[in-house]
Amino acid sequence: MSGVRNEDKYNAIQYMNKAEHYPIQKLCAIVHVARSSYYKWLKRTPSHSQQVNEQLVEWIKQHYEERNGVLGYRQMTVVINREHDVHYNKKRIYRLMQILHLKSVTHIRKKTYIPSTAQITAENILNRDFHADKPNEKWLTDVTEFKYYIGSNIKKIYLSAILDLYDRRIVAYKIGDSNNNDLVFSTFDEAVRLNPDAHPIFHSDRGFQYTNKNFHQKLVDAGMIQSMSRVGRCIDNGPMEGWWRILKSEMYYLRKFTGKSELISAIEDYITYYNSRRYQIRLSCMTPMEYHDAYAA
Repeated sequence: MSGVRNEDKYNAIQYMNKAEHYPIQKLCAIVHVARSSYYKWLKRTPSHSQQVNEQLVEWIKQHYEERNGVLGYRQMTVVINREHDVHYNKKRIYRLMQILHLKSVTHIRKKTYIPSTAQITAENILNRDFHADKPNEKWLTDVTEFKYYIGSNIKKIYLSAILDLYDRRIVAYKIGDSNNNDLVFSTFDEAVRLNPDAHPIFHSDRGFQYTNKNFHQKLVDAGMIQSMSRVGRCIDNGPMEGWWRILKSEMYYLRKFTGKSELISAIEDYITYYNSRRYQIRLSCMTPMEYHDAYAA
């Protein structure tokens, strides 16, 4: 591991000596490595393990940069194994990322619950049973907000999304300027249009859109069973809350958005990436759409 740890230092010494003619002894002293260790590295014949580590380091750096630093060692392991057709364990990737001082830059922000007056409520039929045996058996939904900045002014847009518990794909989504009935209703209509034979348990929190009697009628007309979280119990809709955290920590919190179209494009690009390119350990290291399609096959 020391070879990997000091690789950048040795390469820098070699470059500065050849390009700028700096003395080896002074260069080693500057970067705090023994001159004998540098010469040993220079004359080395790397072992198979060292060669593997050096290749892994290159892949880790590549994928870490490609995904803006959001990959922790577990996701990094899945990406490397899938995209390079290899099989390395997460402990090895963890050690290399520690040496490289690379870790996920993601973080979590808490959601504030705002109560509303309900027209219609439903029992928590889902009852935190987040397992599904087939697509379109259980859907979760919610709305979240995003901020962007126009000068010193803060603006907001809202994302409504529906998630399938079987394959964790985003079934449908809509983005709007207001958190209103139209946003939620149009998301539901799009999900039904794309999945006309779906009759899932449909679970949400007790937001005003979902307790609206017209929305309840939409569920009845589509042959779906309505389920709702208990008041103030975000964990009842846990996987949906978890998906918001993934989306925001891997895309939104990494930058400051200064335009509406820029933010909308970033959200849409991420959802496409998540459904089609983000491997998930719980899905046998497949993407949501790969897992979805595997059921049909």
